[in-house]
Amino acid sequence: MLGPVFNREASVVPKRPATYLSRGIYLMTLFLLLCTGYLVLDGSRSLVANSDTAKFGGWMFRLLAPLQLVILSALAAVGSASSVAQEKDRRTLILMLMTRLSGFEIVGGKAAATLLSPLTLLVISLPLFLTLPLMGGVSPNQVFAVYAVTTVSVFVAAAMGTVVALWREKTFQSIALTVLALLLLVAGGEIVAGIGPQFDKLATAISPPRALIAATNSHAGIASLMQTGAGWFVIFGTLMSVAIVAMGVAKVRVWNPSREVRLKAPEPETSEDYLRDRSADADSLSTAQPLSSTDQAAKASEGPTSWKVRQPRHVWDNPILWREVRTWAYGRKILLIRAVFVLIFAIIATAVWYQVQSGVAMEPSGRIGRAFPAVTIPVAALGVISLVLVNALAVTSITGERDGLALDLLLVTDLRPREFIFGKLLGVMYAAKELILLPLGLIVYLGFAGVMTMENMRYAILAGLGLYLFVTMLGVHSGLNYVSGRTATLASLGTVFFLCVGIAICMTIMVSFRGAFQLQLAPFLVMILGGGAALFAALGWRNPSSAIFTASFALPLITFYAITQFLLQTDHLYVAAALLVGYGFTTAAMMIPTLSEFDVSLEVDRGDGVSGATQGGAPKATPATGPVSERTA
Repeated sequence: MLGPVFNREASVVPKRPATYLSRGIYLMTLFLLLCTGYLVLDGSRSLVANSDTAKFGGWMFRLLAPLQLVILSALAAVGSASSVAQEKDRRTLILMLMTRLSGFEIVGGKAAATLLSPLTLLVISLPLFLTLPLMGGVSPNQVFAVYAVTTVSVFVAAAMGTVVALWREKTFQSIALTVLALLLLVAGGEIVAGIGPQFDKLATAISPPRALIAATNSHAGIASLMQTGAGWFVIFGTLMSVAIVAMGVAKVRVWNPSREVRLKAPEPETSEDYLRDRSADADSLSTAQPLSSTDQAAKASEGPTSWKVRQPRHVWDNPILWREVRTWAYGRKILLIRAVFVLIFAIIATAVWYQVQSGVAMEPSGRIGRAFPAVTIPVAALGVISLVLVNALAVTSITGERDGLALDLLLVTDLRPREFIFGKLLGVMYAAKELILLPLGLIVYLGFAGVMTMENMRYAILAGLGLYLFVTMLGVHSGLNYVSGRTATLASLGTVFFLCVGIAICMTIMVSFRGAFQLQLAPFLVMILGGGAALFAALGWRNPSSAIFTASFALPLITFYAITQFLLQTDHLYVAAALLVGYGFTTAAMMIPTLSEFDVSLEVDRGDGVSGATQGGAPKATPATGPVSERTA
C-alpha cells in the first residue's frame, strides 16, 4: 500500500545488525534507569511500605515517559530529515521522480520507512512500562494514554522532517528547520498557556510536553483524555501529520529538482563586466585600424570576446575557509534558520527578562523550592538547542562534501590536513555565529543584571566556548569516520544528547530523592560506565586510540562532577575548570590525528547501512608551498 520505497526499507532493516543492537541498548537503558532509581531510593529510605513503592512507581513513570518522548521524537525528526537529504545529495531522489512512483509513494513511503525504528522502540518498551502499574501509583490506562500521545508526537516529527527535507536543498537546512519548527510548536503552547488559565486546554492540544504531562496525571486515562486536553492533542497532531504529508505529496515534484540541479539556457551577459568589455573592444578597434563609424558600431555590437560572468575572485591561502566564509556554502536559506533561532531566542530572553524584573531570578533556589536558580532551565534549554544546531552544521559540512563527491577530489590535491580541519572548524563557527553569540550574550545580560556575579559570568562564557569548540570538532570527526551521512548525523547528535540530557537525567534522579551524593554515586557508576562504552564505540569504532578511550570514560564522570558542583552552588570555577579540561582533552584527542593526515573513511556505502568489507586508508597530504594560486591539483 505504501509503495516500493517503504517495502525496500522494511526488507532491509531486519538485515542490519545495528537494528537489533539499538533495540537492546534502548531497552537496557530504560531498565538501568529504573534500577538506578530503585537503588538510589532504597539507599535513602526503605521501600517496605506499599505507599513508598507506589510513590516510586509513579515518579519513575513521570521520568521515563518524557525521556521516551524526547528520544523517539528526536530520532524520528532527525532520521527522516537526514534520510531524505541523503537521497538529494546523492541525486537518487531525481531518479525516483523520473519513475512512475506517485507522490504518495515517495513522501508517504519515506515517512513510513523512517517510523520503523522509533515505533519499534516504542513497542518493545511497552512491557517495561506495564510493570510500573504493578508497583502502584500508575494505572494501565495512564500508560496507554501516554503511548497515544507519544505515538502522535512521533508521527508529527517524522512528517515534519520528511516534508521539510523535500522542500530544502541542504542537509543542515533540513535538520535545523525541522528541529526549530518542532521547538516553535512547543513554544507556541507555552505562549498560549501564559495568556491565561482559560487557555490551558488549547495549550495542551498544541504542545506535546504539556499533553504528555496531562496524560501522566493521576486522574488521566483513555476516557478522560478529552477532559485534560491530551485527547485534543491526539486529534490535532493526527490531523497536522496528515496535512503535512498531503502538502508534501502535492509539492514533491514542484520543489524537486531544486534550482541547483536544473539546467538553464545561457542568458545574455548584463553585468558591468559586459559593458566594460564592450567599451574596451570599441577602444581597441578604434586604435588598431581606422574603420568607419558604421563598422565600429557593428563590431562593438557583437559583444565581448570573453563571456565571463565576473572578475576572478581572490582566494585566501586556506581555500576551505574562504569557501565557508565568502560563499553560500550551506545555501542562502540559512538566513531563514537564523531568523527562526532569533525568534526562539527572543521568546526565551523575554521569559528571562520577566523573571529578572519580577525578582524571581534573584531568589535563592532553596526559597523557591527548586534545586537550581529559576533562570537555569530557559538558559540551559537555549544552550542545548544552540549546541545541537552547531553540531548538526559541523557534521553536515563533511557529509555534504562526501555525498557530493567533493571530498574525494580534496584528497588528491595538495591541500594540507590542517588547512582542511581548521578551515572547517572556523568556517562552521563563522556560519553559526548567531547561534553562538546570542546565548553568550544572554549570559552577559545575567551578569550585568546581578543574577550571577561577574566572575561566574566569565567562567560560564569560557565553558560555553569550550563546549562549542567540542561539538564542532565532534561533528567534523563523525563526518570523517562514518561513510553514511545519516549514520554520522545520528552518532554525532546522539553523543551530544547523551552528554547534555543523559547526565542531566541521572542528576534529576539524585536531586529528586534528596539523598546523600556519596551514597548515590555507586548506583550511577554502571550507567556512567555504560555511557562511556557507548561513547567510545561512537568516537573510536574505526580508529581507536588510548586518548579517545580515556576521554570516552572520563567525559561522563567530568560532566557528572560539573553538574554536581553546580547543583551544590559552590564556586563555579570548579565547574568551568572541569568542563574546559574534560572537553578540551576530548577535542584534542579527536583533532590531533586528523592534523597529521587525512583520516577519512573510504569504505563503499552500499546504501543499506552496511559498509564495504574492506576499509581503505586515505592518502596523506603532501606538503605544499606557496600561495593557493600557485598550487595545482
